[in-house]
Amino acid sequence: MNEIKIIDMHTHTDNSQDGNHSATYMAEIAAANGIECVAFTDHCEVDVFYRDGFDRRATQSYFEVSKAKAAFSGKLEILRGIELAQPHYDVELANKIINSQKYDVIIGSIHNLRGQEDFYYMTSFDGVNVEDMINEYYDEIIGMLQWGDFDVLAHITYPFRYIFNILGYVEDINKYSKKVDELLKLCAEKDKALEINMGGLKYPINMPSPTLETVKRFKELGGKLISVGSDSHYAERIGFGIPQAYEIAREAGFDFVAKFVERKVTEFPIV
Repeated sequence: MNEIKIIDMHTHTDNSQDGNHSATYMAEIAAANGIECVAFTDHCEVDVFYRDGFDRRATQSYFEVSKAKAAFSGKLEILRGIELAQPHYDVELANKIINSQKYDVIIGSIHNLRGQEDFYYMTSFDGVNVEDMINEYYDEIIGMLQWGDFDVLAHITYPFRYIFNILGYVEDINKYSKKVDELLKLCAEKDKALEINMGGLKYPINMPSPTLETVKRFKELGGKLISVGSDSHYAERIGFGIPQAYEIAREAGFDFVAKFVERKVTEFPIV
């Protein structure tokens, strides 16, 4: 059992293409491990929504999470969410997806550049200028923030995991400080929660996304909301790394993290 209350705002069931367990099983394990609150936020890639079957996956995810929510009432707080990736690539479709269900939380993320594959699937950077790629990635995050119909900005160093896997070094976020400051300021101005994503702990890079330095900078630029997520794709990893995420948030000057219910934020104390 956990000695501190754990909220995990970013997890994936088997309705994500890389998920492994059902919402019911994940809820069962989370409840058994003393988790206080979990949001199931299955992948929904807007730019390949119909091509890759996310229309079916999103509907099934919402249905199964709703069933788990009812079944575990009083034992575990379950939030119905979605990780909406590349939403501003097709705003009309993104709006349709958002309005199709009564989501508690919508995570906004960028997994790939326009017309390209997810960074996750990259096996080589041959012929790729990494700095140009990251600059374009941050331009897309800024574009997504300008659109803005989401609640949590996810893992803003997402490509860094795969750069490390393939090239063996940790990319320096300070090389992109101007654009990172721009997106952090925009995130703050639009009252979005910046996510401390602990999924990187399961990769060789073994780092949160972003690190303390960037979370502190977000606070300096007016950021008020922090979200924490394990990015778990397995039941047993729900809540993984969340205590460390709390420590990062605390050290950066935050005394609560954000919980979203019906897309309205409430404070979840961490001190």
